[in-house]
Formats: sequence, structure tokens, C-alpha cells
Amino acid sequence: MWRTTTTAPRVVCCLLAVSGLLTGCLGRTREADPTRNADAKEVTLTIVANAVSGGKNARGADWITNWVIPRFTEAQRAKGVAMTVRFEQNGAGDEDFKTKVALDLKTGGGADVVELDGIWLGEFAQAGQVRPLDEVVGAAEVDAWDGWRQIPDAVQGLGEFEGRRYGVPMGTDGRVLFYNKKLFAQAGLPVQWQPRSWDDLLDAAAKLKALPGVWPLQLNAGTAMGEATTMQGVLPALAGTGALVHQDGKWQGDTAHVRDVLGLYRRIHRDGLADPVLQQEANGRERSFALFAENRIGILLESDYFWRSVLDPVGGVARMADRDTAVGWALIPARRPGAGVGGQDFVSTSGGGVRVINPDTRYPRQAWEFLRFLNSAEAVKSSLAGTAQITQRQDVNDEVLAGDPVLGFIADRVLPITRYRPPLADYPKVSAALQQATADVVAGREPEQAARSYREALVKAVGEDSVAGG
Repeated sequence: MWRTTTTAPRVVCCLLAVSGLLTGCLGRTREADPTRNADAKEVTLTIVANAVSGGKNARGADWITNWVIPRFTEAQRAKGVAMTVRFEQNGAGDEDFKTKVALDLKTGGGADVVELDGIWLGEFAQAGQVRPLDEVVGAAEVDAWDGWRQIPDAVQGLGEFEGRRYGVPMGTDGRVLFYNKKLFAQAGLPVQWQPRSWDDLLDAAAKLKALPGVWPLQLNAGTAMGEATTMQGVLPALAGTGALVHQDGKWQGDTAHVRDVLGLYRRIHRDGLADPVLQQEANGRERSFALFAENRIGILLESDYFWRSVLDPVGGVARMADRDTAVGWALIPARRPGAGVGGQDFVSTSGGGVRVINPDTRYPRQAWEFLRFLNSAEAVKSSLAGTAQITQRQDVNDEVLAGDPVLGFIADRVLPITRYRPPLADYPKVSAALQQATADVVAGREPEQAARSYREALVKAVGEDSVAGG
């Protein structure tokens, strides 16, 4: 791998990366050249991922080692290219892995193809450590890939920053409302249910309240649940008001949208529709899973993970023997029809990873060919190892999810309308402030008070100029 020469000032700057700081002073010394070594007949590429055989993300590590590398090198050999692909395995904590990759890229080193959590993309882009694909590979090459047609536009957003493509998504998920059909029938509610507004949702919860020993609704709240509060609570609700947490260059502060979200939480807990103690427990999310499986929660907002891993009748962490007949699912409604972000009637949030190409790769065209191969239908299907899981590709989803009604529903109905967390360095601080705001409301504060305190915390975290709303 080509590397820049490190000078003393650059060493000082590199040390900052060890503290997790991505903004660096290491300048790039070479302009991108998409045609560099394009005709090379002997090529060595390296891929890095936070995965290790026998350990963290073992299935992904085994797939790269045993399926991807042999098949890609064989295909290249058939074209007359002596290709060597090296896999740099890691089993580190996410932040440690992020720091390592940032330091590698700052110094002009690192792997040719890098797997990142999608939420990091903006930080790396702003630091100049990754660059748009059209600059690294060439616009004509990137735009010509037929795989884009199989990735919904909303999902492509996982690999985009400020309107430009930086990488290719490598899998995603989606959030819906899960509900207990047995409890719905007991409460006189339709077992085929699709709320079309927050009022519809709360009306159903009010009827479920009549059932003894049942909490009608679980919308994650508080600080104990951490990011689960933001992803399975605040962000979907915020999208339902027509806003994203970061838009037009600013974070939502004490805005009407945030107050509406906190107002929703207030209505839920004022009317006794959710368990306030559950939101404060260290294992509250896991406890909510168990309560749902025990027919003691009526409606719960969660990702597809809840269906395929939590409630799975065989291997789930909260096994539900009659899951397939007792559990229903519905889209998350906007505050009212058409009020969601983009004028949508329904909303969702998603997460996932993205693969990018190192701007300093010696082989940009070959790295792009490798990236296309990793995201081909054949490769994506192989990566599942026979399991049913939502992927970035619609053609693969159509095939592998045909027998799973929930995952198929999310792939068909949710992925086209979903939104992703902003890939910015300040997001974790904003998320923590939002969690505290919901905790305040659950504890009895009025939404307006909680919104003001949230804005104060946000200004301290990100600065007055970065916050919208008075």
C-alpha cells in the first residue's frame, strides 16, 4: 500500500486520532487518478472489516475468507490478472476500530476497501479521509454499475453524504410497530391493524389499557436504554412530524417538531399507556422483549431484529412459541397522514454499514471492481449463509425473504421510505440529549420544559450556531 512520508507535525496530529479525533492535519499529497494502474496485470488489494473468524462478526469474516476471496481471485485470473486479496481481520470494540481506520487513512495507508458503520461516514468525509466514488473511481464507471438499480434510493442514502456517493451500503434493517393479535382481539381491536396517525395509535393503546396486567404501548424512552431510545423512539416520531434530527445544516433544538415528539411521550405516560419504571431500568429493553413474549405488552416499536432474533420460536432470546400466528406488524404512522418527512404517510428509521474505497489506493479501478463483486447478487446472497435477513439488494430480498412475511414486508414497504441517522461526529451527543429529554417527560416534566432543557444541553454540546429553534 502506498504511504505518505510522515513529518514531525504530522506525527503530533496522528496522535490525536488515538483519542478518537477524526479531524486531522495530514494533508493529501496526490490528486485522485481513477485511471492509475488501470491496466495492471499483477494486483494486490486489501480489505479491512471489524470481523474475525471465531469471534466478532464471525460469519462475515468466514464469508470474506472462504467465499469472496477465492471466487474473486479466480474470476480475475480468468481475465488474465494475477490478483491477490488480503483480509485484515479485527475483533476490536467499535470505537477502537474506528480510531484505527481513521489513523490508517490519515497517514495515506490502510486497506483498499474499508467497511464502516454508516454513522461514521460523514466524519470520515469531512476529514478528507474518504472521498466521493466518482472522484476516486470516475463518474462514468460508478454510474454504469447496474447494482444501483437494485438498491432503493433511501437505502443508497446510507452510503451518501451531502448528496454525493461515497460507498455502497452493505446491509440494512427497518423499524415497524409489532402488536399482539391475541390482546387486540380481547380488546375488540382488528387483528389486521394499520394506524394512520398518532391518534389512531393512542386510541388502540387506550382500548388495550382495559386488559388486566397489560401495558398497551412500549415506545423506548430514557437514558438507560441508550441509543435504543433514539432509534426505536425519538427518531421515528420526529420523522413523523416532518423533520429530521439534522437538516439544513442544523440540529433540531427547541422546535415545534421536538415539542410534538415530547408531547407524544407525555400523552403516553400521562394516560398510563406505558410502564414508566421500565424506561429507567438498566435492562429495560430486554425486559420489554420478555413482557411482549408473555402477552403483557400490546404494541412495541422495534426493528426486524425483534422478529427474527428476539421472538424466534426456536432460538430467540425471548422465544414466543406462537409468534407466527400471534404477532402482527404495521407501518409507523406519521403524526397525521402526509405529515411525515417528505410528505410521507408512514415513516421508519434504519441502520447499517457501508463499504468505501481508500482514496490512496494504488488500484482504484480494481478496488471498484472488487466492491461491485462484494455487492453483487450472488455475493450478497452467499453472505447470508442460508439465513433470512434483509439486505441492501431488492432482487436478493425478493428471493431470500419470500417465505418470511415480516422481513418481506419491511424490504418491500419500509426500505423505500426509511431514513438514516446523520453520519456526523456530534450525533452521539445529540442522541444523549434527546434521551434525557424523554426521561424528563416520563418523570413528569411538561414537554415545553423538557424541550428548553434539551436545547440548553444541545447548545453546550454542539454550539449555538449549530442549533435550530429558540
